[in-house]
Amino acid sequence: MSKRHALGQHFLTSNLVAESIVAYANIKRNDVVLEMGTGKGILTPYLCSRAKKVISIEKDHELYDKAKTKFSGIKNLVLEQGDAFEMDVDFTVFVSNLPYSESRNAVEWLVQREFSHGVVMVQKEFAQKLLSKEGKGRRAVSVLASYCLEMEKLMDVKKTNFQPMPKVDSVVIYLKQKRKVSKDLLSAVNKLFSYKRKTIRNIARQFGLDVDSDKRLEDISDGEIIDIAKKII
Repeated sequence: MSKRHALGQHFLTSNLVAESIVAYANIKRNDVVLEMGTGKGILTPYLCSRAKKVISIEKDHELYDKAKTKFSGIKNLVLEQGDAFEMDVDFTVFVSNLPYSESRNAVEWLVQREFSHGVVMVQKEFAQKLLSKEGKGRRAVSVLASYCLEMEKLMDVKKTNFQPMPKVDSVVIYLKQKRKVSKDLLSAVNKLFSYKRKTIRNIARQFGLDVDSDKRLEDISDGEIIDIAKKII
């Protein structure tokens, strides 16, 4: 298995899907777009044709070098090599075909940033977790995303549209920012979910809090979970 395959890097090969993603992003002429993961650059020229500026960040040295050569003539494109999660970038629109292994990290990074809206393509299973509103399917990232973002499923993308072909299909999701959270609050929500099998009363005791409830995290609202997390910090 190649390193990229192991990391969940499956490259989109369909220009039709790429055009649809960019159209859904509703990019205006004054927008600064952040593309997380340049990859082989299938989205990049479409983004550049609509935006004031596109900042495209690629972690892989080889892919970055190829993109520098391929897109050397595009004046409103800024290519960066490195880990986007460690960069402080100002942008209005976020667009990404997220590597499967980085989906959760990307959402957690995004809910701490100031932006307008975005479009992401993620693995179908992760999309189901992200969009889960209640029950056992919810995860910490589901609560954080629901609290910070308005989310809408836009389209399914068959696995045959990628190379190498993944084992599962993908989903394109529209994100609109409602609010952002601090790193401390994000960490507190993740800590709560490390005790998700316990009752709220028992979870609260782990942090020296007194909450009179025999419910579990799956039984309460996102807002209630956030309120408990706020008390922790």
